[in-house]
Amino acid sequence: MAAREHHYQLSVEWTGNSGKGTESYRSYQRDFVVTTANKPAIQGSSDPAFLGDATRWNPEDMLLASTSACHKLWYLHLCAEAGIVVTAYRDNAEGTMIEGEKGHFTQIILKPQVTVRQGSDKALALALHHNAHEMCFIANSLNFPVLCEASITDAAE
Repeated sequence: MAAREHHYQLSVEWTGNSGKGTESYRSYQRDFVVTTANKPAIQGSSDPAFLGDATRWNPEDMLLASTSACHKLWYLHLCAEAGIVVTAYRDNAEGTMIEGEKGHFTQIILKPQVTVRQGSDKALALALHHNAHEMCFIANSLNFPVLCEASITDAAE
């Protein structure tokens, strides 16, 4: 099977010029807006540790959210194919980034809490997280560990 290629396009516009541009490190806001056709805009900034607006999404948040969402989408797909009926899914994902000469993420830990219909094969439901990780486009693109600490419960529990 030939690999299919997908292309994505968006705009990131800096909106943080306070009138002085980047005259100094503290003279500008880190705010930006992410836009693409037919989707709501994302209001972004840098992490507050880097003078960003804590009420806006930062790139680190979005990397963690992208990783978690990709895993979830593959997981739900695999469950549907395997006959596992998922009734709820919540991931309380965590990421660790270190600063240094070259700041970088050291790991992401996904912590999905999955509820399945009573009578579903909970062992298979748990095992499918491994398969979802193997399929996840985002996790496959990262150069640091993405771990998964999943829990499965019956809807009746």
